Amino acid sequence: MKIIVIGATHAGTFATQQILTDHPDADVTVYERNNNLSFLSCGIALWVGDHVSDPNKMFYSSPEALAKLGANMQMEHDVLSVDPDAKTVEVKDLNTGEVTTDTYDKLVYTTGSTPIVPNIPGIHDTDVHLCKNWQDAKTLKDLAPTIKSAIVIGAGYIGAELAEQYAVTNKQVTLIDGLPRVLAKNFDATITDRVEKLYTDHGVHLALGEMVTSFAKNDQGETVVTTDKGTYTADIAILCTGFRPNTDLLKDHLDTLKNGAIITDAYMQTSDPAIFAAGDTAAVHYNPTGKHDYIPLATNAVRQGILVGKNIMAPTEKYLGTQASSAVELFDHAIAASGLTTEGAKARGLTLDSVTIEQDYRPDFMLTTTPVLCSLTWDPKTHEVKGGAFFSKHDISQSANVISLAIQTHMTIETLAMVDMLFQPNFDQPINWVNAVAMAAVEKANAADKEPVA
Repeated sequence: MKIIVIGATHAGTFATQQILTDHPDADVTVYERNNNLSFLSCGIALWVGDHVSDPNKMFYSSPEALAKLGANMQMEHDVLSVDPDAKTVEVKDLNTGEVTTDTYDKLVYTTGSTPIVPNIPGIHDTDVHLCKNWQDAKTLKDLAPTIKSAIVIGAGYIGAELAEQYAVTNKQVTLIDGLPRVLAKNFDATITDRVEKLYTDHGVHLALGEMVTSFAKNDQGETVVTTDKGTYTADIAILCTGFRPNTDLLKDHLDTLKNGAIITDAYMQTSDPAIFAAGDTAAVHYNPTGKHDYIPLATNAVRQGILVGKNIMAPTEKYLGTQASSAVELFDHAIAASGLTTEGAKARGLTLDSVTIEQDYRPDFMLTTTPVLCSLTWDPKTHEVKGGAFFSKHDISQSANVISLAIQTHMTIETLAMVDMLFQPNFDQPINWVNAVAMAAVEKANAADKEPVA
């Protein structure tokens, strides 16, 4: 069987590895437009802030490693078109300019995502940087020692981390976002209020609820960013406004979400049985809602890529879906979440209940301790856990994984409240904070159930 893989960041890399591990005699050709693969872009801000021991370790695989497994690696080759009816692809060698046609029995479409670059006046005429791939990373790293100020546009995870690293390395930072809060799509206000204070305490100017209207250069060579509410000047500007699925080659051939993300079944197969999709190019099955969604995360890409490999010859192993578990460290605070926030639920037409508590992570008789802010969301009818989030100076990141498991197994708040969790004074309280927030949820749910019906 002849298999073509288009794109080898995370999903394509893991799909290729799994295909050749399970089927070492498979004829696999990988077309990748870049000269590298498997770059962990989540480490860009850390590298800019001098937290990376060796940037080469930000790659977990290589063309040589996949070739050793048996893949025919065609690096710096851009796929120009796909003909699903003829099962052919047209490919351009970016070094020679030669265009050739190749055929496939199965196609693995793992082209990833493309940064959203809005058509704003001046954006293409000024030196506005992106934060996506290896080339972007090298540019930002090289510029870091030469600048004294930066404007970061977009306060999602990538923009938030980049702004933090500029701030802690003594740059003057402005963080702009059209939404009214930092990390607004990841956390409710109970947590983002704390996060925003961390930024302002470190001198970051937050320009929230502002839409960029133009870019320009002043006479000093600085970048001038104008919004609907103000004007900001800095040495550089970095655009971190999110991503869209890179599905243009197949947008008219496959079932997709409105944004173009390719819909797959539980075996990563698209509406065309010969085509598989995974990673940022594909939709995910979002367990908190039970529906398809677009959530571009490396963790989703890796798992989906592995499943492509396991199912490429025949349906073998089903996709378990995702809770979109994630975490970030900002100004020495851990912030982690899994599943739905209340606002995320409203955006999807759902109504959830929620509760927030705060308690020290371990007993007060210890010489040191620190608070953990915890929130939990659940379905008020079924009491199923739908999401949770945590904020603390203590490393509470693994608590998001507990919530992820609770959502995936349809656990109720009553069950989560009584799940067996260890107690040892070095690590936590007699009632762990995850149990505690679930207990608070049960108490609130019981009180609501007792309220008289109007």
